[in-house]
Amino acid sequence: MRISFPQKTRTAIGRTAVVGIVIVVIVVAAIAGYAAMTMTSKSTTTSTTQSSASQSPTISPTTSTSVTPTTSVNSSILSITWANVPVTDPAIGSDEASTSALVNLYDTLIFPEPSGQVVPDLATTWTTSPNGTTYTFTLRSGVTFHNGDPLTASDVVYSMNRLLTMGQGYSYLFTAYVKSVTAPNSNTVVFNLKKTFGPFLSALVRLYVLDQNQVAAHEVSTGTQYGNNLDYGSAWLLTHDAGSGAYTTESANLETNIVITEYKNYWNGTNANQPATVNMIGSDNPSTVSSLFKSGQIQITDQWQPYTDVKALGSLPSAKLVSIPAVNEMYIMINTQEAPTNDLYVREAMTYALNYTAVVDNIFTGNSLAQGPVPTALPGHNPNIPVAHQNVTLAKQLIQQSRYYKAGNLSSYSITYYWVTQVPAEQQLAEEFASDMQAIGLKVNVVGEPWLTVVADLGNQTSSPNIVSVEDDASYYEAGSLLQSRYTTPSEGTWEQNEWLHNSTLDNLIYAALSTLDQTQRFQDYMNIQQQIYNMYPTIYAYDVTEIRAYYPTVVNWYAASGHPNALLGYNFIFRDFQFYPSQLTALFG
Repeated sequence: MRISFPQKTRTAIGRTAVVGIVIVVIVVAAIAGYAAMTMTSKSTTTSTTQSSASQSPTISPTTSTSVTPTTSVNSSILSITWANVPVTDPAIGSDEASTSALVNLYDTLIFPEPSGQVVPDLATTWTTSPNGTTYTFTLRSGVTFHNGDPLTASDVVYSMNRLLTMGQGYSYLFTAYVKSVTAPNSNTVVFNLKKTFGPFLSALVRLYVLDQNQVAAHEVSTGTQYGNNLDYGSAWLLTHDAGSGAYTTESANLETNIVITEYKNYWNGTNANQPATVNMIGSDNPSTVSSLFKSGQIQITDQWQPYTDVKALGSLPSAKLVSIPAVNEMYIMINTQEAPTNDLYVREAMTYALNYTAVVDNIFTGNSLAQGPVPTALPGHNPNIPVAHQNVTLAKQLIQQSRYYKAGNLSSYSITYYWVTQVPAEQQLAEEFASDMQAIGLKVNVVGEPWLTVVADLGNQTSSPNIVSVEDDASYYEAGSLLQSRYTTPSEGTWEQNEWLHNSTLDNLIYAALSTLDQTQRFQDYMNIQQQIYNMYPTIYAYDVTEIRAYYPTVVNWYAASGHPNALLGYNFIFRDFQFYPSQLTALFG
């Protein structure tokens, strides 16, 4: 089957009327910051900890970095805070800040539309073999990397092989499927899969293409070694780029910020009023962010600010509070193997005992009630699963059916609930949970732990707590992405799963769905799987996330804030599609 498209440039999102948008923002209201703090990948290997200390050059955690505000505004630079300084190696970075940088520095074969469909980017056409295991792409001609090197098919081959070899970042999307990648000629790339992978095209939005020759020239013997490729250029790529994207790295300080500038020879051209320079500052510290925003030194806040703080910033003159619907979800993950949460009735009772309305009204204000294992706006979501709701009467009936209640020893057990200390609002969630569980006779021990400790403890079943609250996101526009990373056995031992299901039947169902080429059937399979998972009560689905920020709308016309998000993680920050007005910034702040 051949898929071809007219030879035209991609339209700027911010200036197009988008009809029938599936509003999706794949962010992680704690996870992007969490993953960044550990510089982990979304790998589904069962290691004790996913920190970069064992996988990549040593990087100091940069979350909540103290950035001292200056006394003047540089009106020529668009500045934004993030939970961390981006990791701009395409084979390592996968958190919110890193992905937002990667989509500007690098190009991919295809580009995700807000509807979830994919359109040409570096590839102009592609074909799929009848058995769905061979994909052939024809590359766009005339594309150059930032150093002037031409982009060829061998660079695509190199980028995939590097990703698979390093085994970090988004490699988990391809490791089980990609058998080989070849370049028959300079503008043709062929992917041969070990088995069918229905969302393969969608997953390719995470294959960022880099310049093989430039990276090879900067390989050194330091940190983790990859045979003849030495460190695969990973040390150099932390402060440089080897991409062909609309922006290039100007400077990088892993303790504070990365500055990127427009690439004037970008194959898709430059847009009127796009920011010439963008400063990505790694700090979500509330006092720092408040000072920077009030003085105009940043024009968009990060999404990790306490709601009362960001609301106050949004009420400042010329500022605005913006809420962007999201497709990431807060999961209260339940360890199904440890007492007393190894009892189905205990887990089901907890599900009905929680006051979800209080959570979204008083703690995580502006978010919406969840509806099962995947966010409601993610394609393939099951709309028949009930919306999260409290029913204390039913919860009391269910707890009385548990074996611990019947044995008369329920009160001798304490449920340990981990909340991540870097996100203070999670303590309020944990305390709400503990209070609600008292009503049905469950004792909850609320424990605040740093993210690194949480990651380490989740690496082993016996050290995992009964409960941990974590927000997670999909890597591509399908429910299967989260079903795989959240509920398959290979994902046990990572931060994405505390459930410890050990369920080979469920594994087989998920992998069979992912292998299904027909999208309609694949989505139906996803929905059936969600129902089965829901019936097991391994997780309490607290809320679907809404991204809340403050920004200055007269200074920056941001398509995501004006009703046209392209919200797959990172894609709400295609800076080429922003309109930046330095004169307005000068008028506001001098």
